[in-house]
Parts: sequence; structure tokens; C-alpha cells
Amino acid sequence: MFEATFKALGEPTRIKILRLLAEQELCVCELEEILEMSQPRVSQHLKVLKQAGLVKERREAQRRICSFDQDALDQVFRKFDCFMKVPVNELPEYKEMYLRMVNLDENICEKKACQKKTRRIKPVRK
Repeated sequence: MFEATFKALGEPTRIKILRLLAEQELCVCELEEILEMSQPRVSQHLKVLKQAGLVKERREAQRRICSFDQDALDQVFRKFDCFMKVPVNELPEYKEMYLRMVNLDENICEKKACQKKTRRIKPVRK
């Protein structure tokens, strides 16, 4: 649902690219120069950003001109905000996890810590 966008936003170079494109449209070769990065690396980052819908691209002769799609990012954030406000028990894909969550043993952390402490490695006998 939001994975592609958050994946795209989860890498520092892609954040830099978006910030630059928010300032002005740039072609791939300009991004290479600004970022001091090879064309294949820039293109790979742009591919991820385009798949997430955050960057638009148009051709001018041999040049690929890239621009930031602010409306697309705003839309993702609005949808994510709505998603986060829906009670988890109303989300079908979370139903089983919700049931496990409400039925958690209140001492589960203590039990797991205890198991880790008491588990010992048996010495190897020669």
C-alpha cells in the first residue's frame, strides 16, 4: 500500500534527489553533476522514485527532464494518515495479529527473558 513510497523515502540519496527536484526540474546529467554520481546510479534511484510515483519524467530531445510530484506525495501522506486512524481490529489484514495482541499473556516479556536466562549450552564431553 505505502511500501513503495516509504522505500523510496528510506534512502538518503533519494531524499536529496527529491529535495533538488522540489527546487527545480533537472535532467539526469544535471543530477549526475550535482550529486557527483554515475549515470547508472542516478538512474537507479530515479527508477525507484518513479515507481513510487514521486518523480515524473519527460523527454526533450535526448534529455530526460525530471520533476518532483508534490501532489503524489501529499496524497500518499493523506492516505497513510487515514490508514493510521482506522482501528486495527477493522483492518482485515491485521485481524489475526490483533487477536494475538489482545490475548497476550501479561507476563510474556518476563517469561521470554526467563527462558533466555535459563537456557544454557551443555558442555561438550570428550
